[in-house]
Amino acid sequence: MADIIHRIGIKASPSQVYDAVATTEGVAGWWTRATTGSNRQGGTVNVRFHKHGDEIGQMDYELVTLDPGREVTWRFISGPPEWLGTEATFKLTQDGDMTVLNFGHRHWKEPVEFLGHCSMKWAMFLLSLRDLLERGKGQPAPDDVKIDNWN
Repeated sequence: MADIIHRIGIKASPSQVYDAVATTEGVAGWWTRATTGSNRQGGTVNVRFHKHGDEIGQMDYELVTLDPGREVTWRFISGPPEWLGTEATFKLTQDGDMTVLNFGHRHWKEPVEFLGHCSMKWAMFLLSLRDLLERGKGQPAPDDVKIDNWN
């Protein structure tokens, strides 16, 4: 098994960071604008990615853990085969005026090339999350930073 992990500090409260990763409105502000679904534990969220108006990917995740101000876990239930059964974890701790977000995309079956692409994209999207909370505007897809020919 392989995991993607990242750590980022965000000058926002844990509750603000939590809302940005636990709600469809929040996720639409930093990951992909095409985010719909539930905001409750056990609910499902659908995200879609587009390039020049054409859909290039979509996935559904279940909101497994919603611990306000502390932790959010998504479990991917549809999408790329490599993502099925993986989990995105967002663990939050406060350090002064900053919230430290420890992110993981966990339980990849093997360290394939797509994992490398996704690791870089997660890093870019976490910077988008920070921009959303610190500057009021993220870079969600389709306006995200493109890193290779897969997006």
